[in-house]
Amino acid sequence: MHRILKKFTLLFKSFRAKITIAFLLAMVFILVLSNMLIYRFSAQAQLQGLRNQLMVMAQTTALFIEAQTLMQVPLTPSGVESPAFKTIVEKLNKIKDISPMITYIYTMTKTEQEGIWQFIVDPDQTTEGKTTAYPGDHYDASRFPEMLKAFDGPSADRELQVDEWGVTLSGYAPIYDENHRAIAMLGVDVLADDVYQMQQEVQKRVLVVFAVGLLLALILGTILSTHISRPVQELVEGTRRISKGDLKYKVRIKGDSEFSEFAKDFNHMAKNLDESRQRLIGYFYGVVRSLVHILEIRDQYTRGHSEAVAIFSGKIATKLGCSAQTVKLFKRMTLLHDIGKLGVKDNILNKPGPLTKEEWDEMKQHPLIGEKILKPVLTNDEMLAVVRGHHERYDGKGYPDQLKGEQLNLFAAIVSVADAYDAMTSDRSYRKALSREEAIAELKLNRGTQFHPKVVDAFLEILKDEPKLRRREKKK
Repeated sequence: MHRILKKFTLLFKSFRAKITIAFLLAMVFILVLSNMLIYRFSAQAQLQGLRNQLMVMAQTTALFIEAQTLMQVPLTPSGVESPAFKTIVEKLNKIKDISPMITYIYTMTKTEQEGIWQFIVDPDQTTEGKTTAYPGDHYDASRFPEMLKAFDGPSADRELQVDEWGVTLSGYAPIYDENHRAIAMLGVDVLADDVYQMQQEVQKRVLVVFAVGLLLALILGTILSTHISRPVQELVEGTRRISKGDLKYKVRIKGDSEFSEFAKDFNHMAKNLDESRQRLIGYFYGVVRSLVHILEIRDQYTRGHSEAVAIFSGKIATKLGCSAQTVKLFKRMTLLHDIGKLGVKDNILNKPGPLTKEEWDEMKQHPLIGEKILKPVLTNDEMLAVVRGHHERYDGKGYPDQLKGEQLNLFAAIVSVADAYDAMTSDRSYRKALSREEAIAELKLNRGTQFHPKVVDAFLEILKDEPKLRRREKKK
């Protein structure tokens, strides 16, 4: 039982189950909306049934009206006193008594003006407190399309009419003379408050159901999209970080869904890639260090220079607050700062005298050559800047990019100071080594011009605290 319950729980947490639940909720909403539409259709059917009754009622009532008597009513206000008017009123009132649902009943005929009709008999004009229309009074029938059809046959309004008399629905039928010619129209009005209220209630319910459904869909959509998009965003971020070389980044997705399993596999893949990259970098550094040794063999005066610069640079970086991991990487990178000299000719590299302009231009290419050698393997731009920028100056007069001030990469500025100090305190083909004190004086003299002030200050403190600090000469 416990195992079945566990499987059911895992299934419920799955991405597939969430989508299924969302689909079921959408179906429930559709069913509710369908019921409301059916309810609305019922209201429309009721309205149509009432229209049919009105057409039958109007057509039947018109048969009881004698056209000859109706035409004898004078179309003037005084026509209400005529015998013909009274005769028609009496018949119309009897019809209202027989059919209690009829609220108003009246007759009209056309005028020469299109759409303008005039009353013949309207018994309600004699109702206390309500003066409606006298014989001959004009009426704008153009507002009611179904009324305009009354001379052609029975018809009824398609929509409820709301006015000061209430909510009504009207039916119309022609009154024919002995030649079957339509000479007038009979209209009957019934109160349709019940139908109107039903329509209003349906509209309200439809709006409420729609609003509730929309709100529910929004809430559920937000919740589901959050649960769905969050792991997707985590995976996208992990992909982005890994594509930039951060193979130590971990995707964190909790739960037991397919996404969490995918995250575990993703992290395992990133770990394997990181281990492979570390092995490759280790092999690469081994190969490059062999090349550095070859370089130092080519230039007997710079033997041990890379190791010394790495030692000095590591101490400066530590003094400036860099982490142990960063310092370790930085020192490995510093060992390779002059790797580009492999592309410089021996006669230039070991020339005992001053270099010509052409020779110096070639010598200044070694930072770019070094960057080109390392770039296919190393993805850390900050560390690559160590190779490219270790001959830049704080005053912008260095090479190859003439960077200035805070534009300088801090690690490149560190190597610049360490490189200069080791060069000054070792013998070179063109001069003898300076003393420790003379090298320190040069650093102070060029602080803020050639060298970054903050780096010089940190290195001077190191030299003060460690008076015996010096390069480690390699055995010949």
